[in-house]
Amino acid sequence: MGKQRRRLSAAIIVVLLLQVASVLFQVPAAKANDMVDLKLDARTAILIDAATGQVLFEMGADEALPPASMSKMMTEYIVMDHIKTGKLKWESIITVSKYAASIVGSSALLAEGEQYTVRQLFAAMSIYSANDASVAFAEAISGTEENFSKLMNQTAQKLGLSSKARFINATGLSRADMEGNDPKSLPGETLLTARDSAMLAYHIIKEHPDVLDFTKQPSYQLRTRDKDPMINWNWMVEANKDNLYLRQYAYEGLDGLKTGHTDEAKWCLTATAVRGGMRFISVIMGAPTEPKRFQESKKLLDYGFNNFEKRTLVQSKLELSQQKTVPVKKGKQLEVPIVTESALELILKKGDKTEPTYQIQIVDETVRTAPIKAGTVLGKATVLHNGKAVGQVNLVAASEVEKAGWFSLLLRSIGGFFNNLF
Repeated sequence: MGKQRRRLSAAIIVVLLLQVASVLFQVPAAKANDMVDLKLDARTAILIDAATGQVLFEMGADEALPPASMSKMMTEYIVMDHIKTGKLKWESIITVSKYAASIVGSSALLAEGEQYTVRQLFAAMSIYSANDASVAFAEAISGTEENFSKLMNQTAQKLGLSSKARFINATGLSRADMEGNDPKSLPGETLLTARDSAMLAYHIIKEHPDVLDFTKQPSYQLRTRDKDPMINWNWMVEANKDNLYLRQYAYEGLDGLKTGHTDEAKWCLTATAVRGGMRFISVIMGAPTEPKRFQESKKLLDYGFNNFEKRTLVQSKLELSQQKTVPVKKGKQLEVPIVTESALELILKKGDKTEPTYQIQIVDETVRTAPIKAGTVLGKATVLHNGKAVGQVNLVAASEVEKAGWFSLLLRSIGGFFNNLF
């Protein structure tokens, strides 16, 4: 009875110690823009790393606002997804409907009954932000713009955008501007947070990088009969460096992504640029003037490129000093060495040489039962930088462990019995 009490007391102490430890080692929430004030003239803003989604700066990034034509990034994503899965082809022909031809706002001046390739319409939509081309895509994919808007909302959930993200059309126009063609089954207005816009751009670039082949173009001529080409609303594309009128806005390495403007949204821009092996995505929402959206985006991107660098925080095949091996059940060896499966790169402030720390979680012993092949995942290491969780890496078996023979297991069992006995 006394022995049972002592065991119960010991168990309670262990539980209490674990509870204390869980409190002590909770990972604090990261604040991307500690002590930074870029004095941005905009309602909201964010800057992220395009490779990982890591946030480098944010200002009101979770406030839902009308994004205007930046919402076309979702239309672009869905179109390119359909191309990737073979539901559409770049040379497929789309016929312009009466409704698509009637859409107000920025347009490619498409006429009812005209036929264009997917490539032509995508260029008009992504370079010139053509509303008529966007609606033509919506109807080609879903039958109606309203049905396509429902697909946009479903895709937003799939991509992990916030619960505030909402689409009511393929263009970003306000409900009033739809002139009676607004969707009756979808409430409210199109809304996105700056974080939503950045993450949408993140997914497009990661899954459909071909979009940049379009968005980096300074202009596009849809028809040979057109007197002038359509000019890219994004004046910051690097190709404008030779343009007498727009070169003051041209930004080194900038090749996308999407502008937006309505009276309600003001002037918006989701931009992306690459330099020195780093690609950043910036979002400006609610700038007061057209030039301001480019000037404030430049501030954001300059902050990223001037103050951050890419660093390999964790090497591949690295042995962690705090957990070099893990126990193995029924193996010829009683334990197996473990190493990191892959490297972890992170965007860090320049000059930051802080070494990472780790929180290690080992898999259940059923997975650690021989035979074990080299490379088998036996745990995970949460990587902490300055006390903040910044990523995870798998811990894998560095070598193979064969299953022990029955006689060895019998002797081991007998030895364990006597150890417990005494």
